[in-house]
Amino acid sequence: MKAASLSDFELLDNWRQGDNRAGNELFERYFGQLYRFFGNKVNQNVDDLIQDTFLACVQGKDRFRKESSFRSYLFAVAKNILYREFTRRSRAREKLDFTVTHLEDLGPTPTNLLARHGEQQLLIKALRHIPLEYQLTLELYYWEEMSGPELADILEIPEPAVRSRIRRGLEMLRARMAELATSPQVLESTCGDLERWAGSLKECFLLPKLSPREA
Repeated sequence: MKAASLSDFELLDNWRQGDNRAGNELFERYFGQLYRFFGNKVNQNVDDLIQDTFLACVQGKDRFRKESSFRSYLFAVAKNILYREFTRRSRAREKLDFTVTHLEDLGPTPTNLLARHGEQQLLIKALRHIPLEYQLTLELYYWEEMSGPELADILEIPEPAVRSRIRRGLEMLRARMAELATSPQVLESTCGDLERWAGSLKECFLLPKLSPREA
C-alpha cells in the first residue's frame, strides 16, 4: 500500500519499524504546521527542532497509546521540545514559567514572517508580548484550527480550561495591541475582524523545503 494512502498512525508504526518512506510521508504532512509552530518563536535551529520532534514521536512508542489524535500527540511533543529549548538557552538554566514568560523576555525575535499588512504586523508584535502558553494556544486555535479536545491534550489541561485560556488570551492580546499600536485605524481594523487577521498570519510564512533525517 502506498504511504500516501495510510493513516498517520499507520505511517508512524511503519516508520518505527524502519520504513523511511513512511517517515518521509509523515514529515511532509506536518512539516508546514511544525514550521509555523517553531518559526514564530525561535530565530534559529527551526529545522533541528522539527527533526527532534519527529524523532521523539518515533522513540516515544511506549508512552503513546493512541488515545488522542496523532496531531495532538505531535504538538504536545513539539511544545515540550520548545520549552526545553528555551530552558536550555536561559542563562541561569532556571525553570521558566510559560504562563508568565513571553517571547520578548526570551531574546531576539524571529524574522521569518513576512507581514504585508499593518494589522498582521500589529498582531505579530502583540502575540510576542503575551505569555507563551497563551500565544501558542491562540496560534494553534486560529492557525491550525485545533479542536477543544486536541488543545486539551496538547496543553495538558481540562477542555473547559482551554476555552477560558482562549478568552483570557484574546483579552491580553487586545490589551497589548492597544499599547503597541501606532495607528488608531490599524488598531480598529484589527480588533474589528480579529479572527480573520489572526488566521491570515499563517500565510506570512515562507516554508523552506527540508528532507527528514532517517529515524
